[in-house]
Amino acid sequence: MKSLAIPFAKPERSGRTALIGLALLTTLVATTARAGDAHGDTDRQDTRFTREVQIVPLGRAGSYQVFPQDPDVARVVSLGGTCRRCELSGRNLSGATFTAATFIDATLVETNLRGSELVGSNFSRADFTRADLRGATLVAANFTGAVFTDARMDGIEGVGSVFVRADLSGANLSGAALGGANMNGAIMVRANLSGAELFGVTLANVNARGADFRNAEVTASNLSNGNFAGADFRGAELNGARLTGGSFSRADFTGASLQRTDIRGTDLSLSRGLTQSQINEACSDSSTRLPSGLTGRNCRNLSRVQPPAAPQPPSPPTRVVVAGR
Repeated sequence: MKSLAIPFAKPERSGRTALIGLALLTTLVATTARAGDAHGDTDRQDTRFTREVQIVPLGRAGSYQVFPQDPDVARVVSLGGTCRRCELSGRNLSGATFTAATFIDATLVETNLRGSELVGSNFSRADFTRADLRGATLVAANFTGAVFTDARMDGIEGVGSVFVRADLSGANLSGAALGGANMNGAIMVRANLSGAELFGVTLANVNARGADFRNAEVTASNLSNGNFAGADFRGAELNGARLTGGSFSRADFTGASLQRTDIRGTDLSLSRGLTQSQINEACSDSSTRLPSGLTGRNCRNLSRVQPPAAPQPPSPPTRVVVAGR
């Protein structure tokens, strides 16, 4: 079996070495893919030619050993270590696995990350503008200050992840599972969270003007001091949620469930779709502002449902494996 050593960034290094190594790695995978296609043209009756490349660190020299093999496997890319300010825009990383990786300030504009796994990794301030993350797993990952403007995030699993001050403007998070996520101070203007699972999520201080929460499960979540002007909560479950101090001008609550929802000090005077039966289930006080004709009630022993604990991030991998057709 032949092997090839290429330079790559050490886990603790960043900069041009990392970019050169990543470029060489990408070129190598592409080359093996073309070789596989050419071989398959002459022998398609019996087997499908595929190529796997294993990247194993050699130690402190900052290089990795590459072992080409021929198992019949699908294309998989596994990445770990540190690559600050990596430029990965427009790359096809569908199905890739980032485990306990550090990609702070990385650029992934319009990158295909569909079905990928970004588990326990740090993508603080990374740019995912218009990226495709449909069906991706983002468990216990850090996206503080990251940009997801107009990103496709349908059906992602982001349990316990951190999106503090992240920009999710226009992002599609329909059907996402975000239990226990921290989205404090996030920008969610016109974001689509319809049908999302938001149990125990921190949505305090967010700007969610015009956001879509239709049929979402927002149970036991903290929406305090948020701007939800024009947001759509039709059919949503807000049971046990905290709306204290939030602004809900023109927000639509038609058919929403408000069992023991904390609306103390909340301005709902210009909200739409609210009925007296909904308000009877919620917990108000003298500072609650309601639409004309509706009257709130006080709750005794208002208890809060504890959100799920964030999962522990995994340990960094001992090696990086890249496989491609």
